[in-house]
Amino acid sequence: QVQLVESGGGLVQPGGSLRLSCAASGRTFSSYAMGWFRQAPGKEREFVAAISRGGGSTLYADSVKGRFTISRDNARNTVYLQMNSLKPEDTAVYYCAAGGLGTMTVNGYNYWGQGTQVTVSS
Repeated sequence: QVQLVESGGGLVQPGGSLRLSCAASGRTFSSYAMGWFRQAPGKEREFVAAISRGGGSTLYADSVKGRFTISRDNARNTVYLQMNSLKPEDTAVYYCAAGGLGTMTVNGYNYWGQGTQVTVSS
């Protein structure tokens, strides 16, 4: 029902910034909460951030709170993740997800993007 296409990943130095984008198919985008997850080599997929249907509520993992900002533009069917003050431990494949609730678990989401690599290194 929903297709998600991510962009914006790449290589950045510690302390730098990146903005990830996730473009969704348009018919029911505003009916879904959206989330960002990440998975580093040898680690489990972990929650990063979530945003409610209308964008009025957000939730962040403690590890990114104060550095990352999730937002959405329902007119553009797009969700964003602004990442500032990046650290090497932020290196991972980042995934966009859509679901009925803005939960912190992977099982709370029905649709997933393909993932985009973020590498933070000198």
